[in-house]
Amino acid sequence: MPKFLRSIAFAVLLLLTAFPAFSQTPSKPPAATAPAGKIDINTATADQLKAFPGIGEAYSKRIIDGRPYANKNQLVSKGILPSATYNKIKDQIIATQPKK
Repeated sequence: MPKFLRSIAFAVLLLLTAFPAFSQTPSKPPAATAPAGKIDINTATADQLKAFPGIGEAYSKRIIDGRPYANKNQLVSKGILPSATYNKIKDQIIATQPKK
């Protein structure tokens, strides 16, 4: 490798080491998160819901349209999700009620 390319590579490495913000990808704000990193199905965005396994455009829309939920297992009892899909995500979600 020519000397000038090594110098450029060293400079880039130095910048990434000195300023780690250049090497990190921006993260989304934790909009609908709850204790222990669980997602609240009453406030989650469609994109947050679609990040779960088995949840696509149609299921995320059904979850949003069925709000509010008194508890998370209403996703199954109201026919929003099949049991198999619910079982994949049940440990990652909660359903909180608004404070009165």
